[in-house]
Parts: sequence; C-alpha cells; structure tokens
Amino acid sequence: MQLNQWPESTRPREKLLAQGAQALTDAELLAIFLRTGLPGCNVVQLAHQLLAGFGDLFHLMAASQRQFCQAKGLGKAKYVQLQAVMEMARRVMATELSRTAIDGSEAAKRYAASHLAHLANETFAVLLLDSQHRLIEFKALFHGTINQANVYPRIVVQQALAANAAAVILCHNHPSGVAEPSNADIRITQTIRDALALVDIAVLDHLVVAQGAVTSMAERQLM
Repeated sequence: MQLNQWPESTRPREKLLAQGAQALTDAELLAIFLRTGLPGCNVVQLAHQLLAGFGDLFHLMAASQRQFCQAKGLGKAKYVQLQAVMEMARRVMATELSRTAIDGSEAAKRYAASHLAHLANETFAVLLLDSQHRLIEFKALFHGTINQANVYPRIVVQQALAANAAAVILCHNHPSGVAEPSNADIRITQTIRDALALVDIAVLDHLVVAQGAVTSMAERQLM
C-alpha cells in the first residue's frame, strides 16, 4: 500500500506534527529523512529494511560513506544530508553548553557521545570550560588504533592554558563497545588531574564513550 493511502494519523509526517518527534519509531523518523521509497517499496518499508540491514539507527548513522552509499535506497546525496544534520545537532548542543553551566554530567555525556560514539578508532578529547563551567571548545587531541591512543598530559595542559580554561572534562571512546574504564584510563586521569592542578585547572570528569552508553568516572568515584 502506498503511503498516501494510509490513514492520515499513521503517516510519519502527520504523526510528528500531531504528537511530536518523540512519538515516532526509529523507522518512522528515518522515513521522514528518506522522503521517498523505491518502486514497489514505500518509504516506511524501505526504512525498516535499512534498519534491519544496518542493525539499528545508530549503526546506520555511524556507517562510513562507502557502507552508507552502497545500501539500496541511499547514496551520496543522502550521506551528505545526514552528515549536515548530525553536524547541526552537534553545533546546537555546543551552543547550549556555551550558555549554561555543566552542573551535571548528562549534557556533557550527550555532547561527548555525539562526537565520539561513532568513531572506529580510539580518540581522546577534552571539553574546555570557563570559570562558570560553560563550554569554550571541544578539542580532539589524540587518535589511536582500535585499542588505544597515546595521551600526553603536557599537550592537555597546553590546550587548556591556550583556551584560558578554568576546568576540563576529559573524554574518550571505546570502539570495542564497552563503556567500562580500564586501569590505564584511571591512571591517565590521575596524571592529567595532577598536571592541571599545578596550573589551577580542575578536572571535573572523565567520560568513557561507547556505542549506546557513556560512563562517568566521577560518578563511579574513580577519580
């Protein structure tokens, strides 16, 4: 059945307007993004097929350009559109964090995940904060293999001083998919915290990001 033959209240766009985006399933949200289906396959059916092929919405959005463009119903134009949407979302979050204090970790978790969760290689980054704990800048500093990134505390201190930061939140991803801090994570956190303390810059947290999960080392009392 073509989408225009569905009851109006069940069509993704009309449902979003009536109930809000949060009421839609992953397939319905993806269908709105896709806009059109394929011959013999309406856009919602195509969305279900794509989600089944990639595993879930996260893996579809985190796919490489090659993987994304090879999927039936997608292509370079859709890939460009998706990257633009994701970057706009990151910039909106950055603006929000630059205007309000990061008093809890949830906003920082969401922001760190938006930058790191989809990456195939381990990346270590910092959220540089002002004296009121508002975001100055997010900087990815070190990139490693799928298992590890070499982290140099001296570089972290230099970047924090250059941004005139009063505090930082450390973050890195675990491409393995397990957001569990390792002993090495705990050790480097303590080393960076001690180095930054010498220049009166506080380390508020260290976030470990994996697909679908973010662990706060401060919440776990591992700092």
